[in-house]
Amino acid sequence: MSGGGTETPTGCEAPSGGGGGGGRKRDSLGTTSSPAHLIIKDLGEIHSRLLDHRPVIQGETRYFVKEFEEKRGLREMRALENLKNMIHETNEHTLPTCTETMEDSLSHVLQRLQAATASVCRLQQREQERKKVHNDHLIASEKQHIMQWEDFMKEQHSKQADVDEEHRKAMEKLKEQYAEMEKDLAKFSTF
Repeated sequence: MSGGGTETPTGCEAPSGGGGGGGRKRDSLGTTSSPAHLIIKDLGEIHSRLLDHRPVIQGETRYFVKEFEEKRGLREMRALENLKNMIHETNEHTLPTCTETMEDSLSHVLQRLQAATASVCRLQQREQERKKVHNDHLIASEKQHIMQWEDFMKEQHSKQADVDEEHRKAMEKLKEQYAEMEKDLAKFSTF
């Protein structure tokens, strides 16, 4: 099998090549009771224990699977039970408490929100009234300035007419004066 040596028969096999003696006695298990046969049997058992690990591995595998399934099953059962208890506690205690607290808080918040909304509406109304008064004042002031400007322009036109009239009279007076001066000058130049 392994190790490069010759194979030894296991169990009830007789060694090959030794010639089987047909008249030998067999023990109660159906094997011959020769010392060589016992040695071969012992060697087979030693060989199977040292080199053939299948039964041990199979036993260990079965044990591992059994332990894993039992422990895992119990662990999952405990986890599911804990989850069930937590959900029950949440539904029975935490959720109603949270709902009640939320309703109390929300009603209080709603009242404060309505009060704040009313305050904001009053402030907006006051601001609109103030803007309206300010706009009315601006419009009245603008109308007053327009009327003052029109009065000023009328006054300027009348003053301009007065100044033009005075200027015309002064020009006529100067013309008359220069005409007289020319006459006087003409009198003196004839001498």
